Amino acid sequence: MPWFAILLCVGLAWMAPARAQGNDAPLPSFAELEAAGARIGEVRVLPGEIFDLANPDENNALFRAANRLHIVTHTGVIERALLFKSGEPVSARLIDETERLLRSNRYLYEVVIRPAAVHDGVVDIEVATRDTWSLDPGFSAGRSGGANTGGFRIRDYNILGTGTSIGIGRSKDIDRTSTEFEFSNPRAFGTWASFDYSHATSSDGSRDAVSLVRPFYELDARWTAGVSALDDKRIDSVYNAGEVVAQYRRSERRAELFGGLSPGLREGWVQRYSLGLSLQDDGYANDPALVAPAALPASEKLRAPFVRYELVEDRFEREVNRNLIGRPEFFALGLAAKLQIGKASAGLGSTRSPWLYTGSIGRGFEPWPEHRLMAQAQVSGQIDDGQVQRQRVGAQAQYYLPQGRRRLFYAAASLDQLTRPELPDLLLLGGDNGLRGYPLRYQSGTRRALFTVEERFYTDLYVWQLFRVGGALFFDAGRAWGGDYVNSIDPGWLSNVGAGLRIVSVRSAFSNVLHVDLAFPLGASADIKKVQLNVKTKTSF
Repeated sequence: MPWFAILLCVGLAWMAPARAQGNDAPLPSFAELEAAGARIGEVRVLPGEIFDLANPDENNALFRAANRLHIVTHTGVIERALLFKSGEPVSARLIDETERLLRSNRYLYEVVIRPAAVHDGVVDIEVATRDTWSLDPGFSAGRSGGANTGGFRIRDYNILGTGTSIGIGRSKDIDRTSTEFEFSNPRAFGTWASFDYSHATSSDGSRDAVSLVRPFYELDARWTAGVSALDDKRIDSVYNAGEVVAQYRRSERRAELFGGLSPGLREGWVQRYSLGLSLQDDGYANDPALVAPAALPASEKLRAPFVRYELVEDRFEREVNRNLIGRPEFFALGLAAKLQIGKASAGLGSTRSPWLYTGSIGRGFEPWPEHRLMAQAQVSGQIDDGQVQRQRVGAQAQYYLPQGRRRLFYAAASLDQLTRPELPDLLLLGGDNGLRGYPLRYQSGTRRALFTVEERFYTDLYVWQLFRVGGALFFDAGRAWGGDYVNSIDPGWLSNVGAGLRIVSVRSAFSNVLHVDLAFPLGASADIKKVQLNVKTKTSF
C-alpha cells in the first residue's frame, strides 16, 4: 500500500474517535476514502419533503400544506437505485454515477451523497434526497412560429411515492387535437426494467406505444434486453412559406426485439454488443377531402435482423448554470459511439431487401480551461441494389464559455443533409425549431443549416423559493433548401435577433425551462410579422 494511503488510514482511525468526542473537522472525501481502502458500513437513505421547514424562507402555510399533501418518495425506491451497498469497497466513481442516475428522476429536486462517519476503516454513508411537487394538474398554453398550443392534463410523476408516473389529458397543437393517456414505471417489478405505455386518440388518427426494456442502466451493467412497439395513424402536412400546401394520410408501425451483452467498464471504457430484430411498416394514402401532394412514397414493409455495437468512455463533468439555472448538470465529455446494421429479408415479409444502417458519435472537448465544446454526428439510411436511399447525415456542436458566475456565452451550429429522401423525410426550419423570428415550418428542403449565438444571464432571483429566473440575448440564422418543396417566397438565408426571459419552477417534477422570447426578423419579406412572440417550454435554457 502506498505510504500516503497508510498515513490516511492512520488519520481516519484517529478522526473517528475525535468526531465522537465532538471534533467537527470535515470528513475525508470519497476519493480519499477509496485511496485509503475504506469499506462501506451503514447506508442511510433520508428521503426529504419538498420544502425544508427548518429553513425560515420555506416555513410558511403554503409550503407546510404542500408537504402534508405530498407523499414522500419511499425509501425503498431510492435504495433500489443505489449502485453501492454495505460491505463493498468505497468507489468514488460509483457514488458519482449514482448521483447522476438519481438526479435524472424528475421527482427528485436535490440529491446529496456524503460520508456520515468514519471508524476503523469503515465509512457510513448518507443519501439525502428532496422531492419535487409531482402532481401536474391544470392548463398549458404556448405560442411559437405564430401558432398557439394548449391543453389540459392531470399527471403525477411520482404517484404514492413509488416513482411511477401516470397521466391523462387533452392537448391541441398545430397538427391535431388529442386525448392522451400515459403510464411509466422505470423500475418495473422491482427490477431495472422500465415499462412505458401511452395511448392517444386524435382528431386525425390514433397512436399507441408500449415498451419493456432492461437497459444498460450503468456503465458496468453486463446485459440488456427489451421489446417495443409503436402504431401511429395520422395526417401529415406539407408546408411552403409556413402554409399547408398538401396533406396525406400516413400509418406507421415500428417494433423491435433485442438483447445484448457487455464485459462492463474496463480501464475507463465500455463496449456493448446487441442482436435484434426490427420491424418497419409505412403506409401512405391520399384523402379525397384533402389537397394531395404531387407524389406519395410507395407503402412498404421492412423486417430486418440487426447487430448493434456501442462504445462509451467514462468521462463526465459536473457544471452549474449551463442549460439549467442553479442546478447541477452533468456533461458527457467522453467519446460515445453507436453503430447498427441490419438486412431486410423477403423471407420475413419485407417488400424490399435493403441494408439498413444507423450510427452516431459524440464527444466533449475542453480546448481551454472553462471552455466546453460538445460535438455530435449521426447518419441513417438504406442501401438497395448498391444505391443509397433515404439517407440523413447530421452534425451539431454546442460551445459554452462562462463569463463570471452569472453570465455565459453560448453558440450552436447544426447541419443536415438528405440523400434521395421521401416526402416524410423533408427537413423543416421555422419558429418551432430554432428560427425564432419566423413562422413555424417556414422553409423545407433536403438540406438545412442553423446557427445560434446567445448571451445567457443567470440571476440570483429565487422567487418565493419556487422560481429561478434568467434571460438571454440571441441571434439565429439558418436556411432549408433543395428538393421539390423549397419556399417559393423567401428561399434564401434567414436571420433574427431577440431577447428572452427564462423561468424554471425548480420544485415541480413537470418543470422544464419556460421560454418567453421576443424575436425580430432581419430583412424579412413583407408578409412576415416584424415581431414574433414565442412562449414555450423546453428541457434546457
